[in-house]
Amino acid sequence: MAHSTVGVIFSNVHDENIPELSRHRTMASVPFGGRYRLIDFALSNLVNSGITTVGIVTKNNYQSLIDHLGSGKEWDLARKDGGIILLPPYSDDTDKPYTTRLEALMGITGFLTHRSEDYVVVSDCDGIAHMDVGDIVRFHEEKGADITMVYHEEDQPCESSYFITLQPDATGRIKGLKINPGDLKKGKAYNLYVNVMVMSREFLINTIQNAVTRGFSSFGRDILAKNVDTLKIYGYGFKGYYAGVNSMEDYFKHSMELLRRDVREELFGNRDIYTKVRDSAPSKYLEGAVVKNSLISDGCVIEGTVENCILFRGVKVGKGSVVKNSVIMQDNVIGTDVSLDCVITDKNVVIRDRRHLAGCESLPYFIAKGRML
Repeated sequence: MAHSTVGVIFSNVHDENIPELSRHRTMASVPFGGRYRLIDFALSNLVNSGITTVGIVTKNNYQSLIDHLGSGKEWDLARKDGGIILLPPYSDDTDKPYTTRLEALMGITGFLTHRSEDYVVVSDCDGIAHMDVGDIVRFHEEKGADITMVYHEEDQPCESSYFITLQPDATGRIKGLKINPGDLKKGKAYNLYVNVMVMSREFLINTIQNAVTRGFSSFGRDILAKNVDTLKIYGYGFKGYYAGVNSMEDYFKHSMELLRRDVREELFGNRDIYTKVRDSAPSKYLEGAVVKNSLISDGCVIEGTVENCILFRGVKVGKGSVVKNSVIMQDNVIGTDVSLDCVITDKNVVIRDRRHLAGCESLPYFIAKGRML
């Protein structure tokens, strides 16, 4: 597969779902799980399947993404030919950034034309999963499909502003496709498209060119929905753990799910999830520290109580402080006798002594980057 498939990852799609965390960064570079960024999961899935060329489609606020990816060496993508290729948000024909997924694909036509791989795997970066992309491509070949869309069975209504549900038949061919259906009910199963798609490179280029001549603007409505009966569109059912980040509630819920052993084993057990490595000192647990059921990253200094939490690198928890059910990002300083429950803090936050802050699972209390409370 290494020589037959190229990857394309959208870094900014769905930024509007979590504006609190994507205000100063792309969706791709939103921190997750103590040491990762959301793009690490999509990128690692491609690399673990032998894909050595990945185009990253950018739009805005991507400085932190560039800092995170660097040369790509952590993903074994620091290569003379291929590797990580940052793609601009506009094409040679316009200086305006794209506004839709189809416009973004139009903008990278030159990149696709100059590649020689047979297939293209197109992925968003807001899904957290451990997928075998090679198996999806093999499924696509066996079915002789024009397009293969990956879906996951869900029983909770999707909170995204834009999503697609699929109705495959017994062979896997998609016979029905709905965009933003309003009839989803809690507890009722449906197949949610997880924004991972496989096409042949030539088919994708021809589709983009046809869309340009016809003045199309939406990939979902103008290409998928209108051609579901004429194109050979197949659905690949992904059976493993999948977490879509469609809201702050979702981000908090899926972060807390990492505290479950079965979720960690599925995400990180069989194949590595690669990320930027930093040589931080080990964490220190000083006299009086109590830590229960938490993920603690390197460089933390803990004197208080931490329970059911995720602490990123360099967090300091002062004496007498109690931090529960919270996500504390990099280089936060929590003073003495502080109480936090259901809180999400962005990077470089300072919480002074004797502060008491609390949210709830459906509405976690959020503190923006660099704030002092």
